[in-house]
Amino acid sequence: MSQLIVSDLTKTVGDKTLFKQINFTITSGDRIGLIGVNGTGKSTLLSIIAGDLYADEGTFDHPNDYRIVHLPQDPVLDPGLSVLQTVFAGDSPLIRLNREYENALKELSDSPDSPQAQERFAALQNRMDAEGGWDLNARAKMILSKLGLPDTDALAGTLSGGQQKRAALAHVLLEPADLLLLDEPTNHLDVTSIEWLQDYLRQLGSSLLFITHDRYFLDAVSTHIYELADRTLYSHRGSYSDFLEAKALRTEQAVATRDKDRNRYRNELKWIRRGAKARSTKQKARIGRFEELSEKVKKEHEQDPLDLSLMTSRLGKKVLEGERVTKRYGGRTVIDDFSFLLQGGDRIAVIGPNGAGKSTLMNILSGHTVPDSGELLKGETVRIAHFTQHLPEMDEGQRIIEYVTEASNDIARRDGARYSAVQMLEQFLFPSNVHGTLIGKLSGGERKRLYLLRLLIEQPNVLLLDEPTNDLDLETLSVLEGFIDTFPGVVVTISHDRFFLDRTSRKLWILDGSGLVKQEIGIYSDYLEKAGAPQIAASEKSARQKSDESVPEKPKKKKMTLGEKEEWEEIAGKIEEAEQAIMEAEEELAGAGSDYGRVSELSARLDEINTEYERLIERWSYLEDLAGGS
Repeated sequence: MSQLIVSDLTKTVGDKTLFKQINFTITSGDRIGLIGVNGTGKSTLLSIIAGDLYADEGTFDHPNDYRIVHLPQDPVLDPGLSVLQTVFAGDSPLIRLNREYENALKELSDSPDSPQAQERFAALQNRMDAEGGWDLNARAKMILSKLGLPDTDALAGTLSGGQQKRAALAHVLLEPADLLLLDEPTNHLDVTSIEWLQDYLRQLGSSLLFITHDRYFLDAVSTHIYELADRTLYSHRGSYSDFLEAKALRTEQAVATRDKDRNRYRNELKWIRRGAKARSTKQKARIGRFEELSEKVKKEHEQDPLDLSLMTSRLGKKVLEGERVTKRYGGRTVIDDFSFLLQGGDRIAVIGPNGAGKSTLMNILSGHTVPDSGELLKGETVRIAHFTQHLPEMDEGQRIIEYVTEASNDIARRDGARYSAVQMLEQFLFPSNVHGTLIGKLSGGERKRLYLLRLLIEQPNVLLLDEPTNDLDLETLSVLEGFIDTFPGVVVTISHDRFFLDRTSRKLWILDGSGLVKQEIGIYSDYLEKAGAPQIAASEKSARQKSDESVPEKPKKKKMTLGEKEEWEEIAGKIEEAEQAIMEAEEELAGAGSDYGRVSELSARLDEINTEYERLIERWSYLEDLAGGS
């Protein structure tokens, strides 16, 4: 079992320390998803492990023959090589043999009468037979086909950026390696290719350390999650769902504790205001606890997150309407006779294979591309923000805060409150200590996040998002999803991120590549399931009907029974005992650290105590009312 052991790794870029003395071990078969906010050093860490960058400190321990293969976020290919030559550009013996064979085949094709070419080709054929080269050759062409690159003779210099990334991915997947380092491998892949890649990586014998924004992919592939945060690397065993569950356990407990504090505060306030009869011996201690709780709730309220429900420009009844829109490039029809109507609140996902014309359709909506025929009707109040795949040029000498305040430093919220540029930056995960940073020092993902923020604070009422998830970290995607939840205007999205589309869209525009655009109601995953499997009979679907029957109210008691009087005399002591048990359980939970088994056990116990506490408070309130009516 081969291992890579990394010890005390530290890297500083400029005046920013990305990570400090981090330690981790990658063992054969590990498939590790690396997550963290943009700018925390994820791509830098992969480049250091690959040997493309130097660390300030740290040691690497692995066997002498340990092979590491790296797919960078923006690979650079030799423009003069064909796609197949690019795939066979490695240095392993079988790859070298396949490269020589393909070169000999081309030479024979160019000079079929050359004895030297014939002899060389025959010799390499024999070697391919003897050394098992045909399997690798077939696998290379299969990978290229699955990644949407069937033209293996096309020169790398003629490929689009997305096609170059796919060719580089094919090269990496073919290379024999102990450890694969993949930086955003799903970028520019359609859903079919992503699902194939998931299965391929799960069956691969190599260890894997990868960065991705695709949460479905991350969950399907990972056996471990590494999180970069606060210059530290946190390791979690299990899939992304397991990681979220473990992380959420403590977060939810913190939120639950806060909510319990507020509920207790309200009940205590009620208790204090009513005079708390029959509790005189402990009244001072109880008032003291109430004051402590009041101060705690006040501080928690001050720390509540901002509500990103921004004011948008008024949107009239008429938004965008297309009448028989058609667009051609050369002899190919990209959009054919497409009619549509966008209305306020629409959430539309534009889907289809790569090259089907999704971005062309988005450019027509934004007005950047004029259709060859048909008409686009735009409402007078429409203000469009178009987030494109490729960022516009940004002044690298400008500071973050200057870039945002150019758009606005007084952003209105729908409830009448105002945001400053500083508050908006913090909401978009730019802490106050980086607001003076030059744009030129930001990572690609941080620039995308900044540009997205700039678009949103200009208060559009129509959002056109073309691959917004590429290179954005998961926390930023969560912020964006939350914004879309409260956005009253129209959102049209192109993305290969299935989770993001499921989360944000309820209508589909489906492009088939021939120019046809089909419209459907529903979410993306349901469409994929329907397209990939027979319709499930209605009789086999689970019923989701809810009963409308109301529960009759219990008649209120007018007078206490003897048993209720005895209960009334004892309940105050029981409430105080429950409060003491809650405090003790919370202290134990705080000391449990990252022992998630212990955390789970204590959380369950705390839930039971809190449930009993709430029952006692409700019962006390009921008895209090009876006592007042007696």
